[in-house]
Order: sequence, then C-alpha cells, then structure tokens
Amino acid sequence: MENKNVYDLKSVKLPYLAGGLLRFFVSLVEGPLGGLLIPSLFESAGINWLRKQVIDEAPTTQPIHYTDSLADKDSAVPEKEWPRASAIYSQGFQFATVFDYAKAYRDGKTTPEEVAVKLLDTIEASNSSTPPLRAMIAVDRNDVMKQAREATERIKAGRPLSIFDGVPVAVKDEVDMLPYPTTVGTSFLGKSPVTEDATIVARMRAAGALLIGKANMHEIGINVTGLNPHHGTTRNPYNTDHFTGGSSSGSATAVAAGLVPVAISADGGGSIRIPAAFCGVFGLKSTFGRVSEHGAAPLCWSVAHLGPIAGTATDTALAYAVMAGPDLHDPNTLHQPLPSLENWDQLNLNGMKLGVYKQWFQHADSEVVAACETMLKRFADMGAEIVEITIPGLELNRIAHSVTILAEMAQAMSYTYDAHHKEHGLDVRLNLALARKTSSQDYLLAQRARTRIINNFNRVLEQVDLILTPSTAIVAPAIPKDALPDGNSDLSTTIEIMRFVTAGNMTGLPAITFPVGYTRSGLPIGMQAMGRAWEEHQLLRLAVNAEKVVERKAPKVHYRFLPE
Repeated sequence: MENKNVYDLKSVKLPYLAGGLLRFFVSLVEGPLGGLLIPSLFESAGINWLRKQVIDEAPTTQPIHYTDSLADKDSAVPEKEWPRASAIYSQGFQFATVFDYAKAYRDGKTTPEEVAVKLLDTIEASNSSTPPLRAMIAVDRNDVMKQAREATERIKAGRPLSIFDGVPVAVKDEVDMLPYPTTVGTSFLGKSPVTEDATIVARMRAAGALLIGKANMHEIGINVTGLNPHHGTTRNPYNTDHFTGGSSSGSATAVAAGLVPVAISADGGGSIRIPAAFCGVFGLKSTFGRVSEHGAAPLCWSVAHLGPIAGTATDTALAYAVMAGPDLHDPNTLHQPLPSLENWDQLNLNGMKLGVYKQWFQHADSEVVAACETMLKRFADMGAEIVEITIPGLELNRIAHSVTILAEMAQAMSYTYDAHHKEHGLDVRLNLALARKTSSQDYLLAQRARTRIINNFNRVLEQVDLILTPSTAIVAPAIPKDALPDGNSDLSTTIEIMRFVTAGNMTGLPAITFPVGYTRSGLPIGMQAMGRAWEEHQLLRLAVNAEKVVERKAPKVHYRFLPE
C-alpha cells in the first residue's frame, strides 16, 4: 500500500556519459554483455522497485475520460467563439501575434507574400549562422510562396479564410504535412512525401495558416534536450549556448525566435511544455483525445498529445480553437464534450481554487521556486484561493511513465531496429536498448499503476480547480561541449527536467505552461497548471492572468517580419 502522506520523489546523481565513453557503453548494452548490465541499470531507473509493488487496480491502457455520448461528426470550437482581439498585451517585450499579422495584412501594411519572402530568407540565414539555430529542418520554398500568394489574393479580395489566413505556422516533424516526408528526427525514415495532412495540419490549412515547413525535434521524441545529431541541435533563442528542450525543440525555438507566432507540437512526456518553458513561451497539452492524433507518427500512443506552442496566451487559445474537437479519423477524440473557450479571458481569478503540493512544488532550483511562489502570491491577489494538497504515488507515476513511453517507442521502432538501430543517435540507441529489455509484465504493471495515478489526481481535483507546479525543476541547461555532435546521456538532468510533466501524460489530464519570470542570467522560468479533463479553458484563463503581470524579456535571437 502506498503511504499517502510521504513525498517520494528524489533528485539522483547518475553517471554522465558522452563521446567515446558513451559510444563504448552503448555498444556494451546492445551487445552480448548487455544482459549483465541491465539489472544494475534497471535498479538505478527504479524498474526493479516497480516490479516489487503490489497494485490491485485493473490496467488502464489509454487515459480516456469518458463522457455520456460519442460524437458522431467532426467539429471544433465555432469561429464565432474565437478570441476577437488579444486578451492582454504583455508588459515588456511584445511577441508578434496572430492578430498583429492579420491587422497588418488587412491594413495593407504588408502581405503574406512579402512576409513569406523575408521569412524564407531568415530561416536560411538562421541555419547558416554561428551557431546555427536549426529551428526548421525542411522548407519547400515553392510551396510556401504558393500558399502566400493564395492568402494574399484572398485577403485583397476581402475573403480571408479566418484570422489565421497568411499567418506563419511551423509543424513538428512528427506530424504529417504535404508536401513533406515525416522523418521523426531520424536519418532514415521519411524518404517519401506523405500522401495527406494530419488532421491538426488540415485544420490549420483550412483556416488559411501559412504552413512554413517542418520543425526540428529530438530524435523519435525520446529525450528532452533537443540535441539531434542528424538535423543539428536546436538552439535556445534566449541563449544559444543552452538547450531548447524537447522533444518539440524546433517548434519552441521557432516561436521564441519570432519565425512564427504558433507552432504545432507533440507531447508524450512533456515535449510541448518543456521546450515552451525553456524558451519563455506558452505550451498547451490538452486532455487525452481532445486533439486528433490522426497523421501523427505512432510513437507512444497511450501518452501522446498534439497541441500548440505560442508566444502569447491568446494565440494559444486561438490555435487550440482550431485544433481541438472530435475527428472521425481518430476514435479517441469521439469521447469528448465539445471544446469551449468559455470565460477563458476573464481577467481575474475570483472563485478559483489552486492546489499546491508544497514538497513537490518546492523540489526545484531556488530561482525557479522563487519565481513560481511570486506568481502564486499574484494569483491570490487576483482572487484565487491557494489550497495545500497532497498527491500520493508520484514516484510510482515517474517510473510507470518511463516504462510506458519507452516500451511503446521500442515497439514502434521494432520494425526498423535490426536494419537501422545503429543509425540512431547514441542516447536514442541506449534508451531503445534498455526499453527492449522491459517485459510485458512491466508494461502491464505500469498500466495498473496508471489507474491508481488517475484516481489519485482526480480525487485531488475534486478539492481544487487546478494543480500548480513549476514546469521544470531547472531552467534550460547549457549544452556541454562534449555532447556535440553525437549526443550525451545525462539522466540526472533529465529527471530534473521531467519532474512535473509526466503526470499529465499518464493521467491524460490537460496541462499548460506559461512564463513567470527569468533567472539572473536571463533564462526563462515556466509554471505549469494541470486541470480536470476537458477544462482547457480554465488553464487558459490562468495563463492569461499570469501574462497580465509578467514582464516579458526579449530573446537574444529574435526576428520580426511586420512593419513597425
């Protein structure tokens, strides 16, 4: 039985490996001697501990939060309910928004064609800089210009498809988009263009978005730094000597660097929220099944979510409005109530109860904790009630998530493993080799644990509206010189980065990250909120109220395409 009053997460010190030592270690784990190393590695990872747990609950293989009836048609947030203007303009630095683009186009100050030319040249220059930004890894100039011309003609004729018409949007290379292949960050997948857009891309295209190309990512989404030996390591616009975070590294960099106001991203273990937090922007992981996964690479199907990274809370809400809703191509989306933005822009927090598990909340770097505690006080000043809570089983969640996502990724890549596994980056090879040594019993035990974890969080969410934590326990780490170009293994840092995010994936509950400040060295600090199933509007309401009081700072690398 779990002790409901014991906080059981720990910071750990595990060996750091890079260069020749990492290559040698990977070869050992993959080879005949791997069987001798695995027990010790599993002990360090907590898998041996998981195997000793008695979990009576039946397994939950997908965290679907059922509603009374199934949807029988495709639908989204009606356009009449979309934001009509930015709910708030940030203090300090201003990111160019979807509304800024739309107004510039409609006022005749510029056109999507003019923006596209500048943008394409800037992407090329950014990838030739020292160090290269590497936000975008595939851009079809002819396709982008064709989209831009069509958008320009529609706007001049007074017939824009929506507020998004002609607005640049990047797409993570885990998601299918015409006319590109989907490489999932590898060197060997995606040799042919896809045959149709993913649903989330099709919805953006139907809204008129200028789809500028494929954004970089950590290879197969299996780690959280953004280091990619095949396509180049994405750089953090706030300090290019630091990681962007992953796996949606290129998406977050593209937004923070001003290439786009919105990017399509994916999150199996914090992969939207971590890079958004590291890059000082907003990232929303909706309820499991809220946004269609049709057309996303099937890497980790029981914890996977698609969603937006954006520069502002309003742009996050706008993108969510386009993306969310039932899709007949994805049965998991049919269990949801229709998405709504009801009261998302209410600029106070009267009546909202915010839960804080103090020991969890404070298990982070001191500057991170200080910024998040300051924001808590501001939320209280806005009318929120701060409620102390306890959430049991957080270590169980951490390990069960690790087993789940790694086992699913190992199975997803099993068809290419024998022929191509040595073409992966070294950290990916190590993770896949370990994952292939987990058993079906490990996986099922993790799914039984998932049932308990969901119940634990739902019980807490009966007492409060949202659960608040830092987004990550540390800010964006520096890129070690010995990690380039081939990668590194730094599990101690990975655990710090992922401490607060994986519960959202295991439970399927919605979560958002929003900026709350900066370290003394200028690196962004993010705060996370988790909510009840299908209540994304509550997360957006909290985020926009945070945006009201945070003074944003300019990234060191930032581009603008609109006239002043």
